[in-house]
Amino acid sequence: MLTIDRYKCGYCGACVGVCPACALELVETWLEVSDDCIECKRCTKICPAGALALMEDRS
Repeated sequence: MLTIDRYKCGYCGACVGVCPACALELVETWLEVSDDCIECKRCTKICPAGALALMEDRS
């Protein structure tokens, strides 16, 4: 599951442009992740603020 640290995110949109699944979208002043996320980690690598992280499911 992709998590977003909203305090770090500057809403630059860099992650939106690299997402191969088009799972990220800037909506007004929020970044939203859809269920289409394939957890490729491209967005976590491109984010200049380090606001995105992939968390493992612990269930």
